[in-house]
Amino acid sequence: MSLLSVEDLQIRFRTGDGLIHAVNDVSFDMAEGQKLALVGESGSGKSQIALAIMGLLAKNAEVAGQVRFDGRDLLSLPASQLNALRAAQIALIFQDPMSSLNPYMTIERQLGEIVELHEGASRADARKRALEVMEAVRIPDAKNRLKAYPHEFSGGMRQRIVIAMALICRPRLILADEPTTALDVTVQAQIMALLDEIQRDLGTAVLLITHDLGVVAGFCDDTMVLYGGRVMEAAPTTAIFDAPGHPYTRGLLRAVPRITEGDVTLSAIPGSPPNQTAAPRACPFAPRCVDAIPACHDGLPEFREGRACIRPVEELT
Repeated sequence: MSLLSVEDLQIRFRTGDGLIHAVNDVSFDMAEGQKLALVGESGSGKSQIALAIMGLLAKNAEVAGQVRFDGRDLLSLPASQLNALRAAQIALIFQDPMSSLNPYMTIERQLGEIVELHEGASRADARKRALEVMEAVRIPDAKNRLKAYPHEFSGGMRQRIVIAMALICRPRLILADEPTTALDVTVQAQIMALLDEIQRDLGTAVLLITHDLGVVAGFCDDTMVLYGGRVMEAAPTTAIFDAPGHPYTRGLLRAVPRITEGDVTLSAIPGSPPNQTAAPRACPFAPRCVDAIPACHDGLPEFREGRACIRPVEELT
């Protein structure tokens, strides 16, 4: 049985401009210890999928489909049971550590209260666990810095603290939502190396949400590419890089700078992301696709053999 099974997930938002179709019929499975990447441009629905799993969608959201964790449908769980799963079994690493940490509480209290709430630990035991997890994420002088506040840490150290919060109850699944977005490339590499080490040590499954294919390449076992709230391609990460099977995936890869190719002009995907105020009736990428043919605009392509495209791979440019 899969640890996480998402089936035909649909997420809509009621707004003043109408109904926004943010996620459309997304399905995937994750096994224990698997590292899966959700990749796509901003607005492709990646973060909303994570929020749906955690039960943290905005109040104007409408959700359909199934999200099963260890056999239980998270979308139908009472709030009390869902709260018991958060942090203890499923943890979320937010992309902005400063806004996800309480500026008025010490790091010790923010870490410790998680253990006290979910495991009934005493204040002393919670402090011990907080120190252990601070050391595990390589916070220098962790013992003395437990009493510090978020603003007293650098951006990279705050991100490590957010990771520590996600790890403190040793969850079985971590949802990492753009965990390196605001960091420079050196710190990004350190954070991803840290996540990789922790994942190997604990056997935790990781769902990595990112638009950075460079981060995916060295970390994830499998990759799922989203566009316009739909899955365009899903395959082992090595296959995605070696032989991408969808025009959108190929466009994303062509836009990645390569230091081995010298001074070259990056290839951009023409056009703009789709207007999602209407449910897609054809391939959402067709208006921007250099390989599109008239049939691409006539109906939704079936997802077959790991891709949602009617054109054979050998015909793609």
